[in-house]
Amino acid sequence: MKTKTAFLSLLAASVIAGTAFAGILDEPKMMAPFYTDKTMKTMKSDAQMKKVWAKMSKKNQAAMMKECNDPAMSKPHAEFCAKLNALAGHA
Repeated sequence: MKTKTAFLSLLAASVIAGTAFAGILDEPKMMAPFYTDKTMKTMKSDAQMKKVWAKMSKKNQAAMMKECNDPAMSKPHAEFCAKLNALAGHA
């Protein structure tokens, strides 16, 4: 019984921790406007991305920039972050 309890505790902790690590760059509703397709494989043009960025709240812009400047968080989104940094004047 102790093994089962320990296992369930570990499982719950890993689920909670996994959710905590998901950031704004992992949220499809936040990222979709920057892409031309539902699979989010093709980014929009610089001009279109700049329009999307301008319409975004300052809070969300700050969260995206924070994650793009964090090497661990930005690694899976390297191409997007490079383009975003250039558009935001941080490149």
